[in-house]
Amino acid sequence: MDKVDSDNKKKDLGNSRAVGRMIRVSPIKLNYEAKAIRGKNVDDALSYLEFSKRRISLQVKKILESAIANAENNHSLDVDRLYIDEAYVGKNMVMKRWRPRARGRAAKILKPFSQITIILKEKIQKED
Repeated sequence: MDKVDSDNKKKDLGNSRAVGRMIRVSPIKLNYEAKAIRGKNVDDALSYLEFSKRRISLQVKKILESAIANAENNHSLDVDRLYIDEAYVGKNMVMKRWRPRARGRAAKILKPFSQITIILKEKIQKED
């Protein structure tokens, strides 16, 4: 993995991020939730995830709350002006299991894991 140089650190001062790893759901299903909250205000995204019927939405909500806490405590950002700048999903490991089939054969069962990264930014207030 490449090292982060000091110029990149200066660019990320207004950002807050949280990463959820080893989430037991396929990346495609997790991406539905990431698409739904991308670009939204933090309060709107939290209320969406609270009432979403998808199984994974509560874990995504926990990760979003972690990003909000990081913004408030580590970066001293205003929570009321935060929005979700990026929310992207990646693949993680795949657990392989075997299911016995007829005539002594076996079928492979794939149990995928994913990871999600949520990056928050603070909205810039327009001065009149």
